Amino acid sequence: MEFVDYYKILGIDKSATTEDVRKTYRKLARKYHPDLNPNDKEAHKKFQQINEANEVLSDPAKRKKYDQYGKDWQHADQFEQARNQQSQRGARAGGASYSGGFDEEGFSDFFASMFGEGGRRQTKFRGNDYQAELHLNLKDAFTTHQQTLTVNNKNIRITIPAGVENGQKIKLKGHGGPGVNGGPAGDLFITFIIADDPVFKRDGKNLLSDVKIDLYIAVLGGDVTIDTLHGKLKLKVPPETQNGTTVRLKGKGFPVYKKENEYGDLFVSYTILVPKNLTTKEKELFHELSKLRS
Repeated sequence: MEFVDYYKILGIDKSATTEDVRKTYRKLARKYHPDLNPNDKEAHKKFQQINEANEVLSDPAKRKKYDQYGKDWQHADQFEQARNQQSQRGARAGGASYSGGFDEEGFSDFFASMFGEGGRRQTKFRGNDYQAELHLNLKDAFTTHQQTLTVNNKNIRITIPAGVENGQKIKLKGHGGPGVNGGPAGDLFITFIIADDPVFKRDGKNLLSDVKIDLYIAVLGGDVTIDTLHGKLKLKVPPETQNGTTVRLKGKGFPVYKKENEYGDLFVSYTILVPKNLTTKEKELFHELSKLRS
């Protein structure tokens, strides 16, 4: 009967703690689980091996017995005698003998000989977490709305609260990979990617916007209509407004995440447009104005 090195199967050292064993097992079981590797006989065999190794090494009593007799079990007379007596009882009862390899439940003859039929148990563990990205434009992120995304061939409809940030991540509990042996499903983590907007620049809950006004309004004053995410708005430009002047529009910025009716501010900077293709008369008037200002 071939000795089975459970430490080697899990790829851990003999000094590994019980928690190290469990963490390693969960990682390998997810990787080789039959549900994730359909029609892969090698993966199925590997899953059986790591499941058996975990059954022994995660149980302190079984691990102690394995460490005592496992390596040199064929030289331990006492162990051999107990094993032979167990085999004889099984034969008298008409039980089937092991011929090597793994039985139909995935346990090797080595495991059965050391721990008996009652040593088997199913370990539950959590399913894999899934990661997904959801791309939005700034106007999408401005309002609470619903969207449907497809993850692992499954449509999931979610409500996106107004004010989500670029790069913000949310968790949908239980929407990840299925658990194994009745364990809980993993979670779905969604990262929001918000594209740059051609009109507005976002700074947290505030918005920045550049508005072009002509020279005459800047000098003489007047009204200008601007776009905001709340709708169009008419601003009164005071006379002698300088290039780069910034005005603050309170409450016209971005909604605060999960805080109803709370908004940041909109900061509007004026860029003054210098007229081009002046007529001769217009140039003469500017010369006269220049003389008056000198």
